[in-house]
Amino acid sequence: MTGLSDRQQTCVIAVLLVVATLAVYQQVRGHDFIGFDDDLYVTANETVQKGLTWVGVKWAFTTNHAYNWHPLVWFSHMLDWNLYGPNPAGHHFTSVIFHLANTLLLFVVLLRMTGARWRSAFVAALFALHPVHVESVAWVSERKDVLSTFFWLLIMWFYVRYAERPKAARYIPVMIMLALGLIAKQMLVTLPFALLLLDYWPLQRFNLSRKRKGKRKAAKPPSTFGRCFVEKLPLLALSAAASVTVFIVQSKATLVRSSLQIPMQYRIGNAIVAYAKYIVKMFCPIRLGILYPHPETNLPMWQVMLAAVLLLAISIAVITLARKRRWLLVGWLWYLGTLVPVIGIVQVGLQAMADRYTYIPLIGLFIIVTWGGAELLQKTKSPKPLLTVAAVTILLVLTALTCRQVSFWQNSIRLYKHTVAVTANNDILHYNLGALLHKEGKIDEAIEHWREAVRIRPEQYTIQKNLANLLTRQGKIDQAIEHYRQALMYRPNDKEAREAIRSLQARRNQIQGVEQLYQKANALAAKGNLDQAISMYQQVVKLLPNYAPAHNNLANTYFLKKELDKALAHYSRAVQINPNFVDAHYNMAVLLDRHGSKDKAIKAYQRVLQLKPDHKNAQKSLNALQQ
Repeated sequence: MTGLSDRQQTCVIAVLLVVATLAVYQQVRGHDFIGFDDDLYVTANETVQKGLTWVGVKWAFTTNHAYNWHPLVWFSHMLDWNLYGPNPAGHHFTSVIFHLANTLLLFVVLLRMTGARWRSAFVAALFALHPVHVESVAWVSERKDVLSTFFWLLIMWFYVRYAERPKAARYIPVMIMLALGLIAKQMLVTLPFALLLLDYWPLQRFNLSRKRKGKRKAAKPPSTFGRCFVEKLPLLALSAAASVTVFIVQSKATLVRSSLQIPMQYRIGNAIVAYAKYIVKMFCPIRLGILYPHPETNLPMWQVMLAAVLLLAISIAVITLARKRRWLLVGWLWYLGTLVPVIGIVQVGLQAMADRYTYIPLIGLFIIVTWGGAELLQKTKSPKPLLTVAAVTILLVLTALTCRQVSFWQNSIRLYKHTVAVTANNDILHYNLGALLHKEGKIDEAIEHWREAVRIRPEQYTIQKNLANLLTRQGKIDQAIEHYRQALMYRPNDKEAREAIRSLQARRNQIQGVEQLYQKANALAAKGNLDQAISMYQQVVKLLPNYAPAHNNLANTYFLKKELDKALAHYSRAVQINPNFVDAHYNMAVLLDRHGSKDKAIKAYQRVLQLKPDHKNAQKSLNALQQ
């Protein structure tokens, strides 16, 4: 781009950022809403679904729905409903547009402050394309992230204008933007301190030398840190008011966990580990999920010590090297400081950490990586093409990882399955995944995930009961009784669970008697006494109408007697009771084949092979029918 003017280079970079961001996130057009909170914000929120109305505006300012106070976010969702209705593509599109706007704002603000065009571009590209930011963009519920950051970056833009010519008229837009940002997400409470960091670098409004590099106009320095701090007092007042408001709202919603649930020493330990893990995720952004469960009092001490050593080592290195590298100190303090509201000292919710929390904080680390990498290559006298190749390679790798991460957000089941695969002891996601699979009729998979949920956290009374109910419907009486008993350990006065146990015990006694009758029927069928076997099977299914094996064997007996219609009726009943009953599906396919119902037989054989791909007889018969 050597032949282009500075303005033209800036425009080209902006276009490239737009194209790259849209290329990565275009796939969200086909994504669904996510069951985790999107119901609270959109899909089951009747007020939002009425669109932007005066009633909705009043509700937005007075509600603590979804355990937060963020009126501007509600306005955003209401307006989306006006524009797109229930179509998730439109809601996702709005979030992508905000992320794109944030990327461009970050680029132009850094460029204006530093005059370093390509470094500013690389920071913006990291922000746009990093996988840990996918959660903030691809999750409709996290509109508050992209929306509040939009105001954060606008504040920086207006603040730079104010710093260049400090006047009250230029300070007012800063306050207005902060007020708007705070009613989008209270993450902005640390912004006044972030502006102090910008005063130190790159604006250099106080301390040390006032000489500046770059092609921007010099700011008029207030000359002391004290004056810069006093200048932020109105902004700090707004932040303090927002902090109190959100704490009250979340406390009423019972989201703030007490010191009895998680003692302070464990919160501090988890915060130290989270600070270190976020750094690791920045450099190695894999195994990312929607929820990382809080370890509560089970946090290994070695993790805390290792994380503390890492953070201390980085801090010492920053202090040692920062005298001539102000960007190093600013980037590190930006990262540490902007994470404070969400690091878990005041524990809100069930998560130990969350990728969405890094949307703003990682900007500090991106600055360190970018300015530090450029300086390192300059000192080693590496050729400029090498710097370009290194930057492009990093961005291509991040783009590939981000595209993959975005794909996991296609729907709730895909996201939950990915999350339980990359996290440990995630009882919440196992339960939620089981509930979705249950709703889709995938009972065996649902039971598997609910079993894992109660293994991880057996005191989950509701999950124990739900699992017991599901096992009851499957006829697994002993297992159901065991889970009802587990539930009673935590709710001894639950009359419903006690009654369920008594009922199941009576049913088990009945089943034991029916089982003896069923075995006699099997023996008679094996000896060829078909009429007597049919009579006994009929008694079994009368006593236990949902006993699929009895329906299957009764159908087999009718088949042997060539009473095909009756056989088909009981095969159909068996697979209706248990859709995964392979033998019943295969037997029905054979009957249909011999009955001359070719198309139905093909479908039945295909179903057998879906359930059991290595079923040789089904494959052989299907091949013969399709020839």
